[in-house]
Amino acid sequence: MGKKNYLVEGVSGSGKTSVCNELRRRGYHAVNGDRELAYQGDPATGVAVDGVTGLAVHAHHIWRVDLVKAIVADDSEPVTFFCGGSRNFESFLELFDEVFVLTIDAPTLRRRLEERPGDEWGGQGRNDERALVERLHATGADTPAGTAIDATAPVAAVVDEILQRVSPDRLC
Repeated sequence: MGKKNYLVEGVSGSGKTSVCNELRRRGYHAVNGDRELAYQGDPATGVAVDGVTGLAVHAHHIWRVDLVKAIVADDSEPVTFFCGGSRNFESFLELFDEVFVLTIDAPTLRRRLEERPGDEWGGQGRNDERALVERLHATGADTPAGTAIDATAPVAAVVDEILQRVSPDRLC
């Protein structure tokens, strides 16, 4: 059996980075897409764009499709979890065996954004970004369809649920 690949998505503040860190702690191969694959670019063409500021940063937050494809093609790991969000997910969504969407309620989202430092997207003092995140949360825009995972639970329980939904033979 070949390597399996899973996408863990959700709005900002839903816990994608925490899930990635917990998967790594447990010994799974997990890619933090927002830190390892992302750049500012045109979602339709992939061409890098310079000077993007303000709320446009969100609209141009995309992943390197070539790197996603290379990681998926590398069968040295039995399973890889890609954690993060991008505006060009349609360019590589078919590469994943399943998509898990971390879901949280509005009060949890607001609390998590409030706890973020000011240098993080939607963090303290970044009210326009917070408003965008809350709007995206309410509408479900910019998030692919997938298996909903209740991410209001502690991160260990969230990861347990994801792993339970991945058949054991896929983790070998």
